[in-house]
Formats: sequence, structure tokens, C-alpha cells
Amino acid sequence: MIAICYRKIVKMVVEKTEKFDPQEVIEEFEVLTRDAGKIQEETLQKILEENGGTEYLQQWGLNGKTDSLSFKNCVPIVTHKDLEPYIHRITDGDLFPILTGKPITTISLSSGTTQGKPKFVPFNEELMESTMQIFKTSFAFRNREFPVVNGKALQFIYGSKQFKTKGGLAAGTATTNVYRNAQFKKTMRAMQTPCCSPDEVIFGPDFQQSLYCHLLCGLIFRDEVQVVSSTFAHSIVHAFRNFEQVWQELVTNIREGVLSSRVTVPSMRAAMSKLLKPDPELADTIFNKCSRLSNWYGLIPELFPNTRYIYGIMTGSMEPYLKKLRHYAGELPLLSADYGSSEGWIGANVNPELPPELVTYAVLPNIGYFEFIPLMENLDGLEPTPVGLTEVKLGEEYEIVVTNFAGLYRYRLGDVVKIKGFHNGTPELQFICRRNLLLSINIDKNTEKDLQLAVEAAAKILSDEKLEVVDFTSHVNVSADPGHYVIFWELSGEATEEILKDCCNCLDKSFVDAGYVGSRKVNAIGALELRIVKRGTFHKILDHFVGLGAAVSQFKTPRCVGPTNLSVLQILSSNVVESYFSTAFC
Repeated sequence: MIAICYRKIVKMVVEKTEKFDPQEVIEEFEVLTRDAGKIQEETLQKILEENGGTEYLQQWGLNGKTDSLSFKNCVPIVTHKDLEPYIHRITDGDLFPILTGKPITTISLSSGTTQGKPKFVPFNEELMESTMQIFKTSFAFRNREFPVVNGKALQFIYGSKQFKTKGGLAAGTATTNVYRNAQFKKTMRAMQTPCCSPDEVIFGPDFQQSLYCHLLCGLIFRDEVQVVSSTFAHSIVHAFRNFEQVWQELVTNIREGVLSSRVTVPSMRAAMSKLLKPDPELADTIFNKCSRLSNWYGLIPELFPNTRYIYGIMTGSMEPYLKKLRHYAGELPLLSADYGSSEGWIGANVNPELPPELVTYAVLPNIGYFEFIPLMENLDGLEPTPVGLTEVKLGEEYEIVVTNFAGLYRYRLGDVVKIKGFHNGTPELQFICRRNLLLSINIDKNTEKDLQLAVEAAAKILSDEKLEVVDFTSHVNVSADPGHYVIFWELSGEATEEILKDCCNCLDKSFVDAGYVGSRKVNAIGALELRIVKRGTFHKILDHFVGLGAAVSQFKTPRCVGPTNLSVLQILSSNVVESYFSTAFC
């Protein structure tokens, strides 16, 4: 029988939406993490009791056992590809308990930016409850350091279109499924940070029109805005890059009380008309503040003077946007949001004072059952045996394996994390990179982090010319012999040929992986190629994924465009304006 302690804590955490006591949430988190090992065993027991009769679990011969040893001995570690046949049957309407005891009624879609097409993942109320628990836990710690009271949040969030699967299940991006859930609004109200924008803007069919209206709503409520946020840092940067282009039009809308003709969606226009009234004084204030700014530095606190912090996921593929985000933020702190994926949540940021580059995530031991595969290989070449949540070692790196309440059992998330410390009995994780290799031709192994560091090193050459890399990606070109790395850059302005040649050489030399350097020296890997693309190219990539049903909130620029991502590769290749080959190893 599941411990009363577990049920009591979950009930208290999930149901407190009308009244929110941050200190009480923190105390509940402390209770959970003090005996993380016991909570993990109880969580797994609960998952297996609820779902032990499913087709998937029965085939592995658990025979009603709910202990962790039997579970690990019987059930194999899997990837999404292994579960696709089961998930497809669910989406096609098979009502048999395939992965979960209770029927799955909603499907989440990943962004699809990595593989070129979205993954389908089961979504249920248990996942929604864990989402709200994560949100409230991190907010409680955040609010202790940076309190907000009776304010609003300027949230650049966008719901994608939901559709029905063949079997009649509602399908949408993970963020859309969260935003459409009644619990989300209740929680935001309880945390005293409701969104500035009405639902008609959040769920509008055209994200450019939604973005414009988000900005306008923020300006209308400028004195009430205490938090500026989005799911990912990229969306915040994108929003204020856009503001630079449309700010005078926004000021005119506020001065005259008339919405721009660029907003054509009837429901959006109707919702905005209720908020927008002529306000010449506000228009003058915004005009004067924007006119006095130097290169838009400190734009966010100038527009929204009561903002306490900027909030969003800022790790991994979001780190390259931090420099520009800090430029807009001025002296405002950047707080990194929690750690999760389309498959579910892992941990909360309970140390909000840490900068994004050092942020860690404390694993909540009751939202899933977690295992960790050590990254080092055994002497026999076999993959190491996974260890439990409380068995990880400080300073070591692991790949996360997740078992959750929505039908994923011993599921490889594909993320590599490092153990940076412990909060009571639960580990604090630092995200390192995706496990799958990003760039590899011969014996070279370069990850997304390696690519990011190389781009940062080369971009320093540009900064002397007051230029910046707007966005970037990469590709392994094996059509020629030998194969070589291709790096695509979109720049903020024109750079000389000499500068770009230097950048190209710097990129090549910045990949310090021994396999890469050795292969380059013997020409087993060809000279790195830097391709400069037209302004707006990466926006076209965003448009491409939005057209496929992705939400802007969930968009991540693919840092490596693989052979299956032909559409994105075509967008990039057709917009190349200059190309340079490295001479670093000549």
C-alpha cells in the first residue's frame, strides 16, 4: 500500500490553486526530498499498481510485482522508437489498456526540430499535475528571492493548433496542452502573475499577429508587469527584436486607441479592442523612452519599470541567446526555468540566484521514477548498469532514464546531466547536452556544447566590428570526400571577407576534440566551411516548423541539420550568400 505521506503531499501540492502559500510549498518540497529514496520506491509502486495490467507491462512478466528490483530485471530500457507502435495504436483509437490503465485522451507533440518531424507522446492529468507542482515549487523559491505581488506577467506564449488523431484524441504541442488546461490559469492566478494577454492572443492562428498583440498588451499594462517570460529564451529575444521594428506603430496604436491593420484575426481584434483605449500620455512615455535608448540596451526595464526578472529556459540550445537577452534586460536578473521535455518534467530550479550558465535542477522524487546511466563505458564495452536517484555520485555525468504516469517505462530521455550537488536527499542536476552526437564524420565526437563554444569563440572576432551572430546551425557534408563540417551563420550586418575568413579558421580550430583535430591533420576530415545566409533565414525555418504545427513557444533552432531534415537544409542552402573554407590546418 502506498504510504499516506506520499498521498498527502501530492494532494496538498496539486489542489492548492486558489490559495498559494510559497512557504508551505517549500516545506512540502523539503519533506519530499529528505527521504527521496523512499519516495522514489513509493512512486514506482504507485505507477505499477495503476498500470500493471497494461499490455506493455504484462508482456515483460512482472506478474503484479511493484518493487524496483523486479521492475529493472523485467522491463527493458527503451527509446521513443521502441514505443512508437504502441503509441500509434493509441492515437488510432485502440481502447485496450496498452500503456496506461486509464485511457489516454491527449497526445503531446515535440517541437520536431531535432529529427525534422515531431514525436507523439502520451499526455494525461497526472502529467498536468506534475507540471503544476514543478511550476509552484520553483515559483515558491523564486518568490522568496524576487517577490512579486499582485502583478502581471508579460508571457510570450503561443498555443499551436490542436487536431484530432485518427482515433479522436486531441493532439497538440506539450505547451499548448498545458496552456489550454484550466489548472494552468488557476495556478497563474494563485501565484499572482496572470498573463497580460487574453486567450484570443495566446491561441491565435497567426503567431506574428499574436506577437504584436503580446507586445501591445505588455505596454498597456506596463506598470503592472512584474515578470517577462516565455518557455524558451529564444522567444523573448525574438519578441524584442521584433519590437525594434514595430515600436513606433505600437505607440501610434496606443495614442489613437486603434489597433493596427496588421492584426486581421477577428477574435484577436475583438479581444484587443476591449483593452485598447486612446492614451496619449502613455504613448508619449513609451516614445520618449525608446528614443533615448542606446542600441536598445536595457529596453525591458525601460518599457516595464516594475519588472523583477526575466524568466524562461536558458540552458542547452538556449545559451547562445543569453548575450542578446542580457543586452535587452540591462541590470535585470535572468532566471532559468525548470527542467523538462515533451515527455514530462524532471526537476525544479530551487536556486534562482544562480546565473543561467550555472543553474541546477533539484529532481522532484514523486513525479516519476528516475534512473541514471553512467557515461563511462565498462571494460567489456557494454553499457553500464543504471543507478537510482539516490545512488548518483557528485561530479559524475549520466544519461537520464524516466518512468512516468503517462505510459513511459524506462524511457531514455537522451539528455546528459552532471551531478552538481544535493538538496537533502535528491540530486541537483546541471544540463550538459543531448546524448546523441551532433557532429561526427570519422572518429570525431562533437556535441551541441562543443559547437556552441566554437561559435562563441569565433563570434568574438565579430564583436570588434559591432556585429553579432543572430543565429546558427550546422550540417555534416559527406557528399564530398573527405566529408567536412558546414556551419551556417546569420549575421546582424555586413562583415568583410577578411573578418569572415578569420572567423572560419577560428571555428575550425575551436573544435578541440582529439578525434577531430587528428582527422583534420591527416585530411580524414575536410576543411570546415562557413556559410553566411541572408537576414531572415532562420525566421523562415521558424515559419516552416510553425507551418507543420509546432508552437513558437516550443521552437528550438536545430543546431545540427541531419539528412532527414531536407526541408530545413533546403531553406538554408537556398539562402547562402557567401561561403568560406578554413585554412587553419593547411
